[in-house]
Amino acid sequence: MTKPLTVTLNPALDKTISLSEFQVGGLNRLETMPILDPGGKGVNVAKVLKQLNITPHATGFTAGSTGKTIGHALDQLDIHHNFQEVTGDVRTNLKIVDQSQGVTTEINEPGFTVDHNDLQALQEKLTSLLPETTYVVLGGSTPSGIGDHQYKEFINLAHEYGVKTILDASGPALKEGLRAKPFAIKPNIHELEELYDTTFESTESIVQACRDIVADGVNMVVVSLGGDGALFINEDQAYLVKPFPITPQSTVGAGDSMVGAMVYALTQGYDFETLAKWATTAGTITASKAGTTVCTLDEIQTHVSSVTVESIDLTKIGRLET
Repeated sequence: MTKPLTVTLNPALDKTISLSEFQVGGLNRLETMPILDPGGKGVNVAKVLKQLNITPHATGFTAGSTGKTIGHALDQLDIHHNFQEVTGDVRTNLKIVDQSQGVTTEINEPGFTVDHNDLQALQEKLTSLLPETTYVVLGGSTPSGIGDHQYKEFINLAHEYGVKTILDASGPALKEGLRAKPFAIKPNIHELEELYDTTFESTESIVQACRDIVADGVNMVVVSLGGDGALFINEDQAYLVKPFPITPQSTVGAGDSMVGAMVYALTQGYDFETLAKWATTAGTITASKAGTTVCTLDEIQTHVSSVTVESIDLTKIGRLET
């Protein structure tokens, strides 16, 4: 039976602390214990898929006692995993939620270092898993020892098995990954602006940039706009989906929830507009939760009709002049 596969090259143990008001430079006392969750983009997507009643397979690198903690947590969540062990220890990422401001401050550690043999071993794992895979989600930062081209190599490997890839990366890793033409990408607006080295002044200019990417061979581009929702663009359709009102608790995992919902919608054969609604709803719900707690299937089904969908007429929007 085929299943989605998530790849997390630089996993983390997410430690989330919530404060009624974060005193920068002062003493902060916690009223509740920190929340500890297995994290990293691919791991978060796997957690979302499990909530959506899809059994994913998670792989990537792991290390040390913190890595074992993450493995035990995934076991408890009944998420199948097969990570490549390396030397060192998995990083711990601190999330500080200021409830008075509705702002989350993230302090992410660099993580371990991998070498050529580690990478070769992981590629062998991927090669064994790809024949039983429908979609591969590649995302997040890369550890020391991994070049900017690595996601591109994984996408090309997936192509050999006819497996579709969803890339959620930033900076040079995104730029290089695009050369391999993944099935879909999900940058946020800042990552898209970094890719084009510009500041987009309008929705139309964002859509133009995304049409360039689609014309170059990517099937679907999803751009998250934070509280303003998300843009969804493929070859002949574009939608701006705006969320319903929430009280933001933590933005951690919201983008990963969008990716998980995208994979779910694709496996269910949903049309593009429905996929857009599901992904936006999933991200919105997760943003309303504390820590890295993610949305559930029931919550999405309950709220999906509450998002606002605006269809964008692509006949009136060209491509960027490049």
